Amino acid sequence: RDCIPGVNRPGRLPFMVIALWVLAVVLVAAGLVGLVLPLIPGVPLVYLGIVAAAWAGGFTKIGGFTLAVCGVLAAVAFAVDYVAGVLGAKRMGATPWGLLGAVVGTVVGIFFGLPGLILGPAVGAIGFEYWKDPNFKKAAQAGVGVVIGFALGVVAKCAIALTMLGIAAVAYMV
Repeated sequence: RDCIPGVNRPGRLPFMVIALWVLAVVLVAAGLVGLVLPLIPGVPLVYLGIVAAAWAGGFTKIGGFTLAVCGVLAAVAFAVDYVAGVLGAKRMGATPWGLLGAVVGTVVGIFFGLPGLILGPAVGAIGFEYWKDPNFKKAAQAGVGVVIGFALGVVAKCAIALTMLGIAAVAYMV
C-alpha cells in the first residue's frame, strides 16, 4: 500500500486520519463563523479545512485539482469581499475617511457583541465622514453605503465558501 508521510503509515493510520478529520471539521466550523464575524479569516480557514480533509484521505479523493480550484475561489472571495465593501461605500458617497471609520467602528463594535458588529461600521463611517465634512446627510449616506457594501461582501463570501465546500464534497464522493 502507498504510504503518505504522516497519514497512512502502517500502525499510525487510525490516529492520524482521525486527528486530520477533527482538524478539518474544526477549521471549517471556525471558517463558517468567520464568514460573518470580522477579524476571523473565514474563507482561508474553510480552505485549510478542505486541505486537512484532503490530507486525511491521502489526497486520493480530494486531489490537487480540487485544491487548486478551491484556492482560486478563496482568493476570489477575498477580492470580492474587499471590492464589495468599497464599491458599496463609494456608490453612496463615502470617502476614504468613511472607509477608515468603518474599520475603526468594526474593531470597536466587536466589544459590544452582535449589535456592535452591525452598527459599529456604520457609526464609524458616519463619525469619520462628519468629522471630515460636517454635512450629516452625506455622512449618513456614506454610513448606509458602508453597511450595504459590507453586507454584500459577507453574502458573497458565504456563497463562495459554500461553493468551495460543495466542490470538495463532490470530489470526495466521486
